[in-house]
Amino acid sequence: MTKKGVSILGIPYGEAAEQKGSELGPASIRKARVGGRDLLTQLRILGLDVEDLGDVVSPKSGLDEQRPSWPHRVAEVAELSLSSASAVQEILRNGRTPICIGGDHSVAIGTFSGVSNHFKKENRDIGLLWFDAHADINTPNSSPSGNIHGMPLAVLLGEGPRELVDLVHQGAKLNPSHFAHIGARDLDAGEREMVKKLGLEKNFFTMSDIDRRGMVACMEEALSIVSKASGGYAVTFDVDIIDPRFAPGSGTLVRGGITYREAHLAMEMVAENGLMQSFEIVEVNPLLDSQNITVELAGELILSAFGKTII
Repeated sequence: MTKKGVSILGIPYGEAAEQKGSELGPASIRKARVGGRDLLTQLRILGLDVEDLGDVVSPKSGLDEQRPSWPHRVAEVAELSLSSASAVQEILRNGRTPICIGGDHSVAIGTFSGVSNHFKKENRDIGLLWFDAHADINTPNSSPSGNIHGMPLAVLLGEGPRELVDLVHQGAKLNPSHFAHIGARDLDAGEREMVKKLGLEKNFFTMSDIDRRGMVACMEEALSIVSKASGGYAVTFDVDIIDPRFAPGSGTLVRGGITYREAHLAMEMVAENGLMQSFEIVEVNPLLDSQNITVELAGELILSAFGKTII
């Protein structure tokens, strides 16, 4: 039997966030000991053919200083996103599954643009399963901060700076009918308006939905939505979806998130579904962590998404 190939790609960029430190996430997650072994070793124990491609080279900080922008650092994020998209497409062309490790959530602009373009060339659509405490669907007009890590979903849906929206190919990279968002509990007023404008109310499974219906029911419905895409779906996982009691190492903490076990359950369901084409985890900030528990949890969740089970 041919081993499934996975390729680890670090994207150590944290300049699109208010709180610095997420740029250290890729190195920390690679080094984390999960069950006494590092991430690459644990993935190989699962029977995967693993390669580590190292990191995408981040643009020099200050690229935008000579021409300040709103939102901030558009040129930097655009440069990084092109590099990330190219790397992800190369992984997929080689028949392997990308495991992208951020970085702040602006990195999703490049990674999913690459995934989308790869499947577009094959005349297939690709879904997206987004785990996050926040909607990340602000635009420059609605953002209270101007930080692009709060805008990647809007960009992928075709809303926002054209330098980012039109990366790789012009226009939206994501068909909203093949999108689902899990765990939202902190939306700005402008984001709520955008969700309604784009008709995405039924694509969001908020913490209130999880409280009422349970993680299994919400995940089953979300997976049914994203799995309708002919090419399968990508996953992007922001660790701030998890309650700060279990994952304190993130710069955008909000109380009342999912539990440690709910996070693992969701990833186990992704693995069981079998249609995931790309995985990404972001916003791990080792500088804010406590006893490395968030870094180690990120490694554990990657393993669950790729098939690790209790028995």
